[in-house]
Amino acid sequence: MADQTNSTELLTPSAIPQPRRFPAKGEPLIRQVNWVGLKTLYMKEVRRFFKVQTQTIWAPAITTLLFLVIFTVALGRGGREVLGVNFATFVAPGLIVMGMMQNAFANASFSFLSGKIQGTIIDYLMPPLSEGELMLAMVAAAITRAVLVGLALAGAMLLWPGVDLSVAHPWAVAWFGLMGSVFLALLGFLSSIWAEKFDHSAAITNFVIAPLSLLSGTFYVIDNLTPAFQAISRANPFFYVISGFRFGFLGASDIGDTNLAVLHSALGLGLLNAVLALIVYLVLRSGWRLKG
Repeated sequence: MADQTNSTELLTPSAIPQPRRFPAKGEPLIRQVNWVGLKTLYMKEVRRFFKVQTQTIWAPAITTLLFLVIFTVALGRGGREVLGVNFATFVAPGLIVMGMMQNAFANASFSFLSGKIQGTIIDYLMPPLSEGELMLAMVAAAITRAVLVGLALAGAMLLWPGVDLSVAHPWAVAWFGLMGSVFLALLGFLSSIWAEKFDHSAAITNFVIAPLSLLSGTFYVIDNLTPAFQAISRANPFFYVISGFRFGFLGASDIGDTNLAVLHSALGLGLLNAVLALIVYLVLRSGWRLKG
């Protein structure tokens, strides 16, 4: 009898396990940042380009290094100096950040576009990730590739005779390298949303990104240009990225006569990236060219 009493006491309403309550339809399970999903997508994108690192990291580094070899041989003869240093040292930082930006664009524009073309875009849109988390993971992966390309380029250029990559202002190297990569990653992500086939993305690369990067003071100072072309160069965001990044190594640039001009450029790039990130976020949220 005692055993029966005890078992009855154990089965009081408060002790009976209650069925698990599932949230109503449309009620979010993850109410804050989905760090697990964000990390998963980021690692997926990094592993994607790292599996073919010969093509995505080392080949761009070697291709950009060829620019240094060609222009140094062609223009660096006779001890030519620019901004107080030899030509090879002058052109090396610009080539490094140019390679970083171009590969950030390539990485951000490829995977999302390939998903649209192959019909696997649902793998990006269906997981429990907000538009901001999706954008952050894709941009972060593009920045990772840009940094790896930049490190590979810097290591290769150190082997070239006459190149000195001593850092004068580490903050400028980090900031302009990061802002340049973010800027091109956002542009690449936006272009992948707009494009419907690889020809569209290639057109942007060939007719927009490549001209803007090559005509941004990578191989020259804009003081050598006519006033009209100087004004055009100063309207090019690539110019501020490359000249600011170069300032980090050389301690001198053609942005302005004072360090304050470089600081203003740094703040301007940060503001430009914030505006561009907002545009990409709003486009993602609208579902433009993503949801039929």
